[in-house]
Amino acid sequence: MWPPDSEPEPDPESADGPRSGRTVPGLRALLPARAFLCSLKGRLLLAESGLSFIAFICYVASSASAFLTVPLLEFLLAVYFLFADAMQLNDKWQGLCWPMMDFLRCVTAALIYFVISITAVAKYSDGAYKAAGVFGFFATIVFAIDFYLIFNEVAKFLKQGDSGNETTAHRTEEENSNSDSDSD
Repeated sequence: MWPPDSEPEPDPESADGPRSGRTVPGLRALLPARAFLCSLKGRLLLAESGLSFIAFICYVASSASAFLTVPLLEFLLAVYFLFADAMQLNDKWQGLCWPMMDFLRCVTAALIYFVISITAVAKYSDGAYKAAGVFGFFATIVFAIDFYLIFNEVAKFLKQGDSGNETTAHRTEEENSNSDSDSD
């Protein structure tokens, strides 16, 4: 923290081990929490970033690397959303519609991966292209599962919001109809 403390903190890796309840400074502060990584969303984001990185490496290793931009961008976006979800930036930045951004990212990634994987497997005979196509198909499946789950969550949220609006609209309609019948 700024300004720095006048007394330096003791080394957390001292002989008696790190104190419980304190975070270990350094690069570990940037890592997502284990609870998030074990959740379904954390596993999906890890799989998306891992498969995108492997596909990127395969496209780089191939003779003609025409499709390496897509896996690189999807890898960077998956890592960004991994850290954004792990650090709970969606709670801190309320102005952005996080579920919609994540949904659009997954839909476009699934479609583009599907197209370039078919092209890589069908058009090129290089082994690295074939491997990138196979990993691209796996990434397509993972991205499709992710956008399906996001769609279900958003649909459930919208149904809850619509049912509340329908009941209030129905109540006001009944009140208006009752007041009209009383005036006869």
